[in-house]
Amino acid sequence: MNHRNQTFLLCLIFCSVFGFSQQKYTLSGTISEASSNETLIGVTIAVPELKTGVVTNEYGFYSITLPEGDYRIQISYLGFKDVTQTITLDRNLKLNVQMVEAAEQLEEVIVTEDVERLDIRKPQMSVNTMSVETIKKIPVILGEADVIKSILLLPGVTNAGEGASGFNVRGGAVDQNLILLDEAIIFNSSHLFGFFSVFNPDAIKDIKLYKGGIPARYGGRVSSVLDIFQKEGNSKQLKINGGIGAVASRLLVEGPIVKDKAAFLVGGRGSYAHLFLPLFDQDNTAYFYDLNTKLNYNINDKNSIYLSGYFGRDVFGISDSFVNTYGNSVGNFRWNHLFSDKLFSNLSLIYSDYYYGLKLDFVGFNWNSGIQNFNVKYDLKHYISDKLQINYGINNIYYSFNPGEIEPSNAESGIVEERLTKKYANEFAAYIDVEHDITENLSLGYGLRFSNFIRLGQDELNIYENDNPVVFDPFLLVYQEADPIAVSEPGRSGSLATFSNFEPRVSLAYTFNNNSSMKASYTRLAQYLHLLSNTNSPTPLDVWTPSGPFVEPQLLDQYALGFFKNFNQGAYSLETEVFYKDIQNRIDYIDGANLIANDAIETVILNGEARAYGLELLLRKNEGKFQGWLAYTLSKSEQRTPGRISNVDNGRSNIETGINFGEWYNTPYDKTHDISLFGSYELNDKWSFNTNFVYQTGQPTNYPVGQFEFQGLAVPYYGLRNQERLPDYHRIDLSATMTPRKNKNRKVQGEWVFSVYNVYNRRNAASINFRRDQDTGVNEAVRTSIFGIVPAVTYNFKF
Repeated sequence: MNHRNQTFLLCLIFCSVFGFSQQKYTLSGTISEASSNETLIGVTIAVPELKTGVVTNEYGFYSITLPEGDYRIQISYLGFKDVTQTITLDRNLKLNVQMVEAAEQLEEVIVTEDVERLDIRKPQMSVNTMSVETIKKIPVILGEADVIKSILLLPGVTNAGEGASGFNVRGGAVDQNLILLDEAIIFNSSHLFGFFSVFNPDAIKDIKLYKGGIPARYGGRVSSVLDIFQKEGNSKQLKINGGIGAVASRLLVEGPIVKDKAAFLVGGRGSYAHLFLPLFDQDNTAYFYDLNTKLNYNINDKNSIYLSGYFGRDVFGISDSFVNTYGNSVGNFRWNHLFSDKLFSNLSLIYSDYYYGLKLDFVGFNWNSGIQNFNVKYDLKHYISDKLQINYGINNIYYSFNPGEIEPSNAESGIVEERLTKKYANEFAAYIDVEHDITENLSLGYGLRFSNFIRLGQDELNIYENDNPVVFDPFLLVYQEADPIAVSEPGRSGSLATFSNFEPRVSLAYTFNNNSSMKASYTRLAQYLHLLSNTNSPTPLDVWTPSGPFVEPQLLDQYALGFFKNFNQGAYSLETEVFYKDIQNRIDYIDGANLIANDAIETVILNGEARAYGLELLLRKNEGKFQGWLAYTLSKSEQRTPGRISNVDNGRSNIETGINFGEWYNTPYDKTHDISLFGSYELNDKWSFNTNFVYQTGQPTNYPVGQFEFQGLAVPYYGLRNQERLPDYHRIDLSATMTPRKNKNRKVQGEWVFSVYNVYNRRNAASINFRRDQDTGVNEAVRTSIFGIVPAVTYNFKF
């Protein structure tokens, strides 16, 4: 080898060693709001020179590892003034930044970063983030800003209609949504049977709805995750805000306990429309109240603790003879610890309780039921480099189910105390999630969740012949409840059934350029709890039951493919996705199933399957005085319960008919077309206007297919399930917000919100019932509508 070649080789080795051994350092810190010290979720910290960046986690923390050098760091967040800093990264550097609301600095602001737009380069798909400011703009019934009503305007999200509780995502049932408030499970998200949600928008900090591509840290439900975080409280100064509406009012107080280190938040809401009922000679009651609380203490740079809670109750009564009370109670203690500038951890101890009570004085008994759980979670996020982040953790949930108990309400009551058998279960999970930028154009997210569910022992357990709680009559072609042949007493110490599942998750994004990308995902989820409800919209009386000897866990496989594009430098954005969902072991009900106070619920349910598929489109206008979006969903949601093959010789046939003869039929929440339009126009600093338009295909229902005479009465009979539909649903809502200009120089800031729900007074059908006309004796159809046009006025204030 000649001298020239030796010199070249040495230079090549030197350059290679230098390139691979180039020193790297970590930039980390916390991003918060300057006026309150409230940490900010999802803030973008970008490094334009390297075309890389990171976003803050649920506690405002970020970490990014870069080669040694000088960089210009850009920090941006919707509604806040951008921050640009030049740093020299020659050692590990901690950079805490406080961002200032843009409106406090500039008379006119052009927002170029939108928290509600999906990141083009991230592999995460099928997720929508909605800001509290947007939620407060959306016109809703009775003028009360509402989280659940707002997400119904997103693609793939519907509900069973006006006054219906819960929501459906991509053709899934209400019980298939995991709803979290500060990591605590909410089992019923509705107030007043669905007219309002349990979430006070004044206390909310961040909202994310995952419809697919769900990260491995989430589990336990097979349709969606609605993850909501409460504010932490203002550690700078005392702040008060609230609102007075037509049927409800709210008040939120936050302030420092130790300035810049500890803060509190207390918020309350209550309705009072029932107070006016005596004016109309009505002694009925229908009201709700709730309380949000939070304490936080920043011990030092590496440790912070949080204590949060929620308590809510609904009361509905007819005089004093019938009183229905239900609601949620949750509490969470969390400890954030920073092991290093690359490793963030969070430990949570969580309690959640859903209670349902019924007082019936006219028959002399009280009814109580509910579900409790205790949850321990430990999550860690490891920022390996600017290209690789790993999330991992464990959680364990212990459940106690009270299906119901009856107690005499007074000494004169003839009711005998009775308790349905309590059920217990334990759910353990461990997960690992990886966010990996393979190249500048290709990003991957992949992970694995392992879940283990143990149905624990109970006082009594029915035993059935051939281990079959539901029997099929081959002559009448109907399913019937089986009678137990014995009752065992397994006791609390043992277990009745154990289920284990591996739940892989994979998502990827391929970026064509800075404005467009393709994304794909696969998600497997297991759900071990089931809501027992055979109505179109769940009611507070519905109870939850765990998987066990006769009820299998639901298993989901979901596939999604999407295209995402920004237009005109982000002024417009387009998100399109197609999805397919396959669910095993979806419970179905035999005809005439009785779910209320049934201590042998396994005798009225069957295991079937479900599927849903569709196309979603979301077109946004993100900038300018006029902003908004158009959402469209084309979808199909079906389920099937085929007949089982019997091993018993019944003398006729060993093949059962199943439900609807084993054919696919529409679920109660199938909506072929769903169109939502939201628009917001800022006329000036005094007036702003907002509008919604909603159109949905009518939900499936059952109509009579004929009638027969019985003792002189015409009795209708029904055909196969969900073959008919209610009329299509549509309406327009409007609102106008007036902010008096004189407020600028006042300590108390106020605004008036004038709204009109269902402007053209559409009488949308909540149900169609059939009855016999008393005069003519002819059967007739009667449409029931909840709301026509509803005007409302709300006054909001803060100081």
